[in-house]
Amino acid sequence: MRSITTGLLALCLALATAVPTRADHWPSFRGPSASGVNEDGATATTWDVPANKNVKWKTPVPGLGLSSPVIWADHLYVTTAVKEGEEQKLKVGLYGDIKPVEENDVMLWKVFCLDRSSGKVLWEQTAHRGVPKVKRHPKSSHANPTVATDGTHVVAFFGSEGLYCYDNDGKLLWKKDLGLLDSGYHVVPDAQWGFASSPVIHDAKVIVQCDVQNGSFLGVYEVTDGKEVWRAERHDFPTWSTPTVYAGLTGPVQVICNGFNEMAGYDFADGKRLWQLRKGGDIPVPTPVIDAKNDLIFLASAHGPQAPLFAVRPPARGEVTLADDKEQSDAVAWSKKRFGVYMQTPILYRDLLYGCRDNGVLMCLDPKTGKELYTKRLEGGVGFTASPVASDGKLYFTSEDGQVHVVKAGPTFQDVATNPLGEICMATPAISQGVLFFRTQAHVIAIAETRDKKEAGAAR
Repeated sequence: MRSITTGLLALCLALATAVPTRADHWPSFRGPSASGVNEDGATATTWDVPANKNVKWKTPVPGLGLSSPVIWADHLYVTTAVKEGEEQKLKVGLYGDIKPVEENDVMLWKVFCLDRSSGKVLWEQTAHRGVPKVKRHPKSSHANPTVATDGTHVVAFFGSEGLYCYDNDGKLLWKKDLGLLDSGYHVVPDAQWGFASSPVIHDAKVIVQCDVQNGSFLGVYEVTDGKEVWRAERHDFPTWSTPTVYAGLTGPVQVICNGFNEMAGYDFADGKRLWQLRKGGDIPVPTPVIDAKNDLIFLASAHGPQAPLFAVRPPARGEVTLADDKEQSDAVAWSKKRFGVYMQTPILYRDLLYGCRDNGVLMCLDPKTGKELYTKRLEGGVGFTASPVASDGKLYFTSEDGQVHVVKAGPTFQDVATNPLGEICMATPAISQGVLFFRTQAHVIAIAETRDKKEAGAAR
């Protein structure tokens, strides 16, 4: 009996460190446990930002940034890169020219803190001033990574411009220069596309995945002072994926990284690589997704000849292999060769797995078996880059031109509403206390069901 009690206590402690203690927090990219899900309130089904319908507040943010909003208690954090004296352009649509944007002017890399309830700017800090060390993709910005917070520390990552940690009042606690982090197309090295992987905080440690042209690595640092805990060399081409922490039922806590040559799990304690899977798409972007119920890790990518979706079992060890004519093995519960997605991270919601391609084709699968339940296109919208989020029985898919599709969760397709943001939107939204927070090209916008116009307030 004592051993059973001890085991249950250990499990509870592990789960407590894996997720925030309050449901209203959205502490990093894709929210609690990188799930994209928050069920702490009833969220809006319809709105119209140009008409100010169900708009709680709307706050302008200068410059250009594709980082997502992050929320802890009453604070909302977002980053941006401001080009002095000139507006930066952003391309929408399904790709085209891979040539990077030529920008040799001085820029300011900034962190903003807003009041979650009103949108009022509480503080802003300039982390760095200078000419960008790496160029950006026409669909990208110089402030792509989303901040991470544990309620005490606010960690912002600007790639080659450094890693910064602030307190809740905007005081700089520490900063680190991690060197030149050139994420670009490995086939055409001159096609610099900017850095995008976001930091993650787990158990008082900051985790960063830096897959670049030269010297790729996974690093872990103390959140209190930035001291390096360990660094693991990665043998991979540039990626734009944010790592995910697995703290589940089997084995040690792992840091899971997407990749082309090195989809892998690392021991959080010391950085030892536990397993590795190859055969990914050659420009990996989606973040790994954890299925706690079925104890699986989903890894997706879709560029080049490969567009795979893998369901890996966390006890996997060593080189994980999968024969060309096989869809499963001891380490891989199931896989789909053409069900991967390129830009968006898949989402697991109410026992179903959803993935949306850049062209709006939405797929729904059984996460335990990989069985396809439906494939439908979201009509309307020019390209889909932002990852979906979910709450209140609804999934939200945002197109680049600011059309948000609201899809009812379930094994049959129901597109219940399409709502305009009125601006370009490529950042993944956040959810807290029933409010949706969208970061558009020029604003942060709070969307909520309102009873009258007084509650909506005037757009800022």
